[in-house]
Amino acid sequence: MLGVSIPIVELRQIIKQVAPTDVTVLITGESGVGKEVVANEIHRLSRRSVKPFITVNCGAIPEGIIESELFGHVKGSFTGAVDTRKGYFEAANGGTIFLDEIGELPLQTQVKFLRVIENGEYMKVGGTKTEKVDVRIIAASNKNLEQLIESNSFREDLYYRLRSINIHIPPLRERKEDIEILFDYFVKLFCERNGIKFKGISDGSMDYIINYSWPGNVRQLRNFTESLITLNIDKKIEINDVTKQLNVPRSENSLPAYISVYKGQDEKQLLFGALFELKKDIMDIKHQLAVIEENKQPVPENGFYVSDERLDNITFDDFEKELLIYYYNKYNGNINKIAHQLKISNRTLYRKFKLYGLKNGKAL
Repeated sequence: MLGVSIPIVELRQIIKQVAPTDVTVLITGESGVGKEVVANEIHRLSRRSVKPFITVNCGAIPEGIIESELFGHVKGSFTGAVDTRKGYFEAANGGTIFLDEIGELPLQTQVKFLRVIENGEYMKVGGTKTEKVDVRIIAASNKNLEQLIESNSFREDLYYRLRSINIHIPPLRERKEDIEILFDYFVKLFCERNGIKFKGISDGSMDYIINYSWPGNVRQLRNFTESLITLNIDKKIEINDVTKQLNVPRSENSLPAYISVYKGQDEKQLLFGALFELKKDIMDIKHQLAVIEENKQPVPENGFYVSDERLDNITFDDFEKELLIYYYNKYNGNINKIAHQLKISNRTLYRKFKLYGLKNGKAL
């Protein structure tokens, strides 16, 4: 739940609104984004917080025994049923049950699960008596349930019953401003638990971590952080330590993970390449306008515009400085938007403003 990105700020607000109610919640998002963390937070802030919070991974239970696991069974209902056994729903009575990977539920079990949602009733495997349960249901899926409905592997009525409230958690690569906050938190947590003193991390290493794609999301970031510290005790983390832990080829060591066209270049070269491409785009647009307009007037200065004469003589530093001033004014000083547009981290952007003596979008 840590972060300053707009999706996370909004997510925390939604949780505060949803938690006090008993409405069913469906949480969606890629694997590792923190769906169970959100479910746990909803339970913690609910009136059921003193009651059990039971987590069930539907994809980890074999189809043949999943109904017994969820609803329990009576003695003698099948081979090996030597005693009557409670299911997860009964164990969660009064509290919250979190059903992860809900898309893995067999169709036959989905029918019985729908009945529990609608009226709180179920029947143990092999039983003849209807049981009642008072439980708040939160489900999660990293699969597209609408596609499963189209393939007839998930019930449409169950889907709409589950998504009374649908909370979607975006992947970590779409909220880069949260990465450094999460990294610092995992470092502090791991070091405190293991009595390790963290020696710090270089700016370049942190920038690389921020710009990495993190296909495994927050879970991957946490595992990476713990492994990185364990294998580099008593030393400052450098970029080679980061790329080695991420198994990044040496030829890509100096690259942010989402860029592949400028392999092997350092940060300044990378940005200069992007600026060069921008210059070519501007030149192409100006050429097309010149052909159309008889008077061949320059492009109106309602955007980022540099004259032909300046383009031929401007230095990289001056070009970059003007670009930063332009985007500062365009986005009213919103650092997150400027950094996102330039595809650099907030830390790098602040460093460049300091380098060029910029404050409030103007030169000091």
